[in-house]
Amino acid sequence: MAGRGLRLSVAVWAVTRAVLLMCVLRMWVMPGSDVSVDIEVIYQGWYGVLRTGTFPYDDVTWQYPPAAALAVLAPGLLPFLDYAPAFFVVCFLADAAVYALLLYAVRGGRRPAAGVWAWVAGVPLLGPIVYARYDVMVTAVAVAALLAAGRRARLSGALTAFGALLKVWPVLLLVGTERGPRTRSAWSAAAVTAAVLGLLFAAAMPGALAFLTFQRDRGTEVESLGSLVFHLGRHAGWHGHARLHYGSVEFLGPYVHTVSRLALALSVLAFAWLLLWRVRARRFTACTPYEAAFAAVLLFTTTSRVISPQYVVWLLGLAAVCLTMGTTRQRLPIALVLLAAPLTQLEFPIWFSHVVASDKLGVATLTLRNGLLVVATWIACARLWRETVSVPGTRDAPDDPPSEQERVPVPVGGG
Repeated sequence: MAGRGLRLSVAVWAVTRAVLLMCVLRMWVMPGSDVSVDIEVIYQGWYGVLRTGTFPYDDVTWQYPPAAALAVLAPGLLPFLDYAPAFFVVCFLADAAVYALLLYAVRGGRRPAAGVWAWVAGVPLLGPIVYARYDVMVTAVAVAALLAAGRRARLSGALTAFGALLKVWPVLLLVGTERGPRTRSAWSAAAVTAAVLGLLFAAAMPGALAFLTFQRDRGTEVESLGSLVFHLGRHAGWHGHARLHYGSVEFLGPYVHTVSRLALALSVLAFAWLLLWRVRARRFTACTPYEAAFAAVLLFTTTSRVISPQYVVWLLGLAAVCLTMGTTRQRLPIALVLLAAPLTQLEFPIWFSHVVASDKLGVATLTLRNGLLVVATWIACARLWRETVSVPGTRDAPDDPPSEQERVPVPVGGG
């Protein structure tokens, strides 16, 4: 039965990915905004600059750490294709890599196939944006790092550092490593890898750290949680507008700076909560690294000044890894993220004009999507705390009977 289910997943994966490729190649034109424009204009422009051996440090839309250059340059490995089609093919291959890693993790029926299906179904629910940004490449590295965490801590740490140099957020994967030798191995490997690669990029290509300034200056993007204040404010007389600013459509006008600072404060509080959780956690199981990574990335996605649709790709990848563990307690927040994926496709690209206009359809869709992410974040963090910090025996209603590994706390050491 399991084998037939996985064979069916291959067919579903192939069909849905063919449809996604048809969308980004404009063989099938979707309604709404064109997700491919950024690749043909912005990414290809970066490609031309990066090929000269320097970062586009005078372009405010370059807001990525130095290893992102590798993702932008990767289409050059397919010289027989124009830049945009080559980029889509590279994203398709990254998607295939995630799928293959998940299949390998559940081989022989030793783990449930739910994680495979979460990825197979989640990506088309989110839509063609998955192939029109480089986030799926980062997600592939993050999934590989998490799956390696159980047995190869140093490899996991090195992959995590590489992912962080691609797009920062994978550094959060380190938060759930079991205390003691695993933490020391993973964190030291990550530090060494980040230092070596960072120095290489800084020495070889001018402008490696320019992204820090451009990220600092970003405002409140129209799809973020904080943007709902201004979407609703427009109907109550707020005098501001939305326009392209620092590479995304942001709100500009009175009180925007205040809301942006509040979002940053929420991110700081999220970091403080993660630090407190790390200090207080006493019970680590095989699920903990996956569940902590999922909860941490949810926290920082939800509190961000920017919730671009491609950010949901990260959550889908981490959710899939969590579901490869039959004992995970994160099924409900994962289900909420899967529900948020098609709503994200509706708000961008299909109804993005309604979102920018702050009309009832756009605001309702965005409110529902962001509300699902907020609830998912709250539940994921609460369950993580309960499973690792609270007194053993204080549990939420179980999704599955607890395994023997969950009943017996894993010994933890210092570090």
